[in-house]
Amino acid sequence: MLKRIAATLLLLATTVQAQNAVSTGPTLTTVRARGQLACGISTGDPAWSQPDSRGEWQGMDADFCRAVAAAVLGDGRRVAWHPLTGQNRFPTLSTGQIDLLSRTTTVTYLRDVTNGLNFAAPNFYDGQGFLVRADSGVARAAQLDGASICFTSASTHELNLQDWSRAANIRFTPVVFADKDEARRAFEAGRCDSFTGDAAQLAAIRAAFPNPESFTLLPDRISKEPYAAAVRHGDDQWFDIVKWVAYALIEAEELGVTQANVDEMLNSPRPAIRRLLGQTGDLGPALGMDRRWIYNAIKAVGNYGEIYDRHLGANSPVRLPRGLNALWNQGGMMFSPPMR
Repeated sequence: MLKRIAATLLLLATTVQAQNAVSTGPTLTTVRARGQLACGISTGDPAWSQPDSRGEWQGMDADFCRAVAAAVLGDGRRVAWHPLTGQNRFPTLSTGQIDLLSRTTTVTYLRDVTNGLNFAAPNFYDGQGFLVRADSGVARAAQLDGASICFTSASTHELNLQDWSRAANIRFTPVVFADKDEARRAFEAGRCDSFTGDAAQLAAIRAAFPNPESFTLLPDRISKEPYAAAVRHGDDQWFDIVKWVAYALIEAEELGVTQANVDEMLNSPRPAIRRLLGQTGDLGPALGMDRRWIYNAIKAVGNYGEIYDRHLGANSPVRLPRGLNALWNQGGMMFSPPMR
């Protein structure tokens, strides 16, 4: 009798797991029916999301949109791009106009708990810095006392500036703009003494100037700025999909799986690689995805290190060292929880 009860309970548990594995939540259903991922990006941010000469969106954030589209739809090109400002990015997501926000967005307590959002795994660590003209004589942020400083509204930058200036007893004149491109043009035109923002963004903006050597990124950082993609509350399956795509790209780098060798790696004997690429295990079906979902993401954009090098690192005009964004076993903070 006890054996029959145990067998019945095991069968029920297995049935529930199977049902849960194939159930499809509202966002995944909508994206598949539409045949496109509606992805929120910036209105133009070098190295993060900006159209190239052919009108194709390029950058770290744009490639994450492609990775999710490839994982969900099998094709990284199936993205509907939604350029958003700092002011409208959260309402656009919370009202369902986009499926995913991938827009240099810092995770903060209030953003997380008051906007009806869930932030996925951090995919970049930065800090707020200052860009100045090389001939200004300014070498450290403390020398900006009395300066006019350009920045964008509806960002973390204004509050960070206020906290920093009070703590350091520094006065400044704020010059506020709706988006980074406006702020960049104003700074370039001499309307302010400094342009403040996240340091990696400033480095990318500097590299895009006609004469980058005419500008200096100061060494000071006045904040913590962990970036992550965001989704709406209320759909745990979609949250898990986006979160684990981010982790999987990092895991792929650690395991040496690249855009170029991913087909060859299908034959790898290493258990971790075989699980990642869907050759064994049920990572995909456990989320209502097919077994090749991560293979498709890597095939579309490469692993995390490749994305970084393409837009910010050695293969880009920015040439920004990895720093905190290196893998955990190379002195950085990037790692994936075990994918098993």
